Amino acid sequence: MARMLQALAAVAFLLFGGQTALADGKPRIVAVNYALQYFAERLAGDSADVVFPVPTDADPSFWRPSISDISAIQSADLILLNGAGFATWIDRVSLPRSRVVNTSRTIEDQFIVTESITHSHGDGGEHSHEGLASYTWLNPVLAAAQAEAVAAAIVARGVASDAEVETRLAALLSDLEELDADAKLALSAAAETPIIATHPRYQYLADRYDLSITSLEWEAGAAPTAEELAELRETVSNTGARILIWEASPPDAGVQATADLGLTNVIFEPMAHAPSDGDFTEYFSVAVGRVASAFATSMGN
Repeated sequence: MARMLQALAAVAFLLFGGQTALADGKPRIVAVNYALQYFAERLAGDSADVVFPVPTDADPSFWRPSISDISAIQSADLILLNGAGFATWIDRVSLPRSRVVNTSRTIEDQFIVTESITHSHGDGGEHSHEGLASYTWLNPVLAAAQAEAVAAAIVARGVASDAEVETRLAALLSDLEELDADAKLALSAAAETPIIATHPRYQYLADRYDLSITSLEWEAGAAPTAEELAELRETVSNTGARILIWEASPPDAGVQATADLGLTNVIFEPMAHAPSDGDFTEYFSVAVGRVASAFATSMGN
């Protein structure tokens, strides 16, 4: 572990151009999603303030930061990017390269290519899912690689000592390994079983655990329209799916409408924002359990 962390830190040092001096006072780390915020908080401990600047009512994938938001991000000591096309605002903003880390650089060969779908959500404007699936952290193995990149960056920037980060990283990787093993066991019976999701967030989860997920394009947490229900009815007919995964809790009317189609409803927040209950590892375990329970229920019907 120590050699691995030293090697990663050496790479990060080169990527930072050898600049390891921090601003005066407690260093500040900015993360583009909750998953990276969680990793950074566990790895840095009390040595840094970790900030996730996206408002709770905005989609972190397509958030548009204000001028003041951009200024605050640019002044951070460390900026953690997800890569895989996540957080489209970074392509329109000048960020200090010496303080930016793409946490998925080492796993780019495992990115999942997606279809081109253009649509809009709320006031976020029109956007497209063309290119790459970006919710990489829903595969705990890929999440572990991102955690290692965060650890290397923290060491290279001198945010916390090698020994402290090494100990914390070992604990975090152990937790992610346990999550993966538990999910494999819980979802093994559901492999290749047709599932529908209300939004295309779960490609890496599906890939890791051999799930067959067909994605819709519904607004998170909103009741489906008549047109969306018609599309869902057709998707159920075409796939034979009996499970529907929501990325956010829908109104009761939405749950009832989909249940009337013979679907078991499951809430699985993809954790771009902090989950409604528990932290990253706690919520992932609970959400996987919900999918497994829904499969058992659907098989009993």
